[in-house]
Amino acid sequence: MTPSHVLVPLDGSPLADRALVHTLSTFDCRTTVLNVVTPLDSSMSESGILDADADREDAAEDRAEKIIERGKRRAEEYGRTVETAVETGDPAETIVDYADAHAVDHIVMGGHGGDRSGLAARLLGTVATSVVSEATMTVTVVRD
Repeated sequence: MTPSHVLVPLDGSPLADRALVHTLSTFDCRTTVLNVVTPLDSSMSESGILDADADREDAAEDRAEKIIERGKRRAEEYGRTVETAVETGDPAETIVDYADAHAVDHIVMGGHGGDRSGLAARLLGTVATSVVSEATMTVTVVRD
């Protein structure tokens, strides 16, 4: 079934960019690019490892906007426009919640493998694994 609204979470990684390129070259439909800003874990700041402050929050917001702008420029290369969103929260949970709240019927995202426990996590990455297991819509994971 051809989707009517695809969500592409962008985190600045090459695989996320590949997921966007896959979407732009495969689907001719409404597309939203989303960046999720992960808030500073309170246990990290309480232990003195990192201090939550306005400068750190501003830097995270600036990074998110740069990622979104790169996504918009990539879409323009394909003669397309994309809707954009920046949300704050746990990445997997925020992606699924955003998709549910905005009538998304397909998620296309990059998957990161690596030295993690569990076969699915090693093959897809922990965020992608969570999204695949929690999403009610089709999820395509782009890998190297």
